Amino acid sequence: MRVLLPVLWPIAAGAALLAYTGICNSKKKASPGTAGHGRITALDLIYIAALALETVLVIAAAAGGGSVRLLSLTDTLTLGLRVDSAGSLFAVLTSVMWLLTGIHSVAYMKHEEWAERFYGFYLIVVGVLVGIDYAADLVTLYVFYEMMTLTSLPLVLHELTKEAVQAGLKYLFYSVGGAFLALFGIFYLANVCGDLSFTAGGRFTAEMAAGAPLLLTAVFCMIVGFGTKAGMFPLHGWLPIAHPVAPAPASAVLSGVITKAGVMALVRIVYFLVGPDVLRGTWVQSAWMVLALMTVFMGSMLAYRENVFKKRLAYSTVSQASYVLFGLSLMNPVGFTGALTHVVFHSAIKTCLFLFAGAVIVVTGWKKVDQLRGLGRVMPLALACYTMASLALIGIPPFSGFVSKWYLATGSLASGTGALGFAGPVVLLISALLTAGYLLPIMIQGYFPGQDFDGKEIGERGLTKKEPSLLMLVPIVVLAAATLLLGCFPGPLVAFVEKIAAAVM
Repeated sequence: MRVLLPVLWPIAAGAALLAYTGICNSKKKASPGTAGHGRITALDLIYIAALALETVLVIAAAAGGGSVRLLSLTDTLTLGLRVDSAGSLFAVLTSVMWLLTGIHSVAYMKHEEWAERFYGFYLIVVGVLVGIDYAADLVTLYVFYEMMTLTSLPLVLHELTKEAVQAGLKYLFYSVGGAFLALFGIFYLANVCGDLSFTAGGRFTAEMAAGAPLLLTAVFCMIVGFGTKAGMFPLHGWLPIAHPVAPAPASAVLSGVITKAGVMALVRIVYFLVGPDVLRGTWVQSAWMVLALMTVFMGSMLAYRENVFKKRLAYSTVSQASYVLFGLSLMNPVGFTGALTHVVFHSAIKTCLFLFAGAVIVVTGWKKVDQLRGLGRVMPLALACYTMASLALIGIPPFSGFVSKWYLATGSLASGTGALGFAGPVVLLISALLTAGYLLPIMIQGYFPGQDFDGKEIGERGLTKKEPSLLMLVPIVVLAAATLLLGCFPGPLVAFVEKIAAAVM
């Protein structure tokens, strides 16, 4: 039960909430929900309590461990869950980010319609994500991975505008296409290995790999397929389309958490099933490194040129998520440590930035970067939190991003991959400069709009110094503080990740 509850509880709570909402709305002749009501309702409190309980259940599972077999398909193909260190890291991160974003969403959804529907699907998705993290074998992971696509789709479709429907379809097509690529690899690995359960360091030996001529092709298909959810080129196109149309809390978890589901799948395949020793030095490693570095540079460049604020942050996620993929492709302990620490840091940073974007939309209605001039006169504290998160994403010490990027750069130089190993730090440095170019001007123009700025536009909109509500502001402040604290005291996290690296290398 300790393993099952973190998966089943939010799914059951979300389904019950959707059913209750459906019954109530049918009696009210399909009332659209709570949009426009500023007060906190009992349903809001139940929703937050459900998320808080999920966080407690995930932490309890991480502390106690355990495993459970759900279903035996054949003698070798089973569905099961198992709590290990890697899964616990991702699951705890997911539940904490989900709770903070959920608190923010209560205030944000007062300005949207069908808030209860959003709550229901939001709860279901976190249970599915924890199922991915706790999957004991590749088949279980794939089942939950497909469930994640289908259950998170309503978060993108929420507003049901033409743009939202088009974005939702693109999200679906890209996700399913990537999953089909991964499915080919699953079929091949099942035929070659039989046992698809995860074990630290992988199950394949050199002799098994030599007898499987299509193994590298199958693994590369899985890297590209599961890399779709992480926004890796060439199947990254859904990210900048889905984020601007989804509600800001949905954008936050799409960027900060759901992209990490693709990362988790790749960690399991490379380090817990096939094994890094089989792939190190092959064309698969080289191709993976090239795709990751291309995505890092391309995402940063597109973000630098983008004027829509949430779309700029989405392109930033395309780039930053591939920092993680690049670290995994190095297949050495230092690169692996940099990758998994960047998973934690990027999740906190990008969740903070998207929640800030949501607060700006609610308070001011501004959605484009060139509208944010003078924002510091309206939301000085929130903009300070944005500044801290931006400095962390750039990688400026003592903020958290510096730590993970240091490990990534040193891991690249120590990877023994020749020119690609030296290209890694160069691309990371260029990306950091571009990141500064598309994040810092918002802060500078927000606090120092210039002598020619008279604030008429702010006055014409009836805006004064007005921070977002506490439900919005507290998660932003907590995440901004985390970017500094994790940078100043990274030791416990780094030590934990190094133990995982030692087990899989």
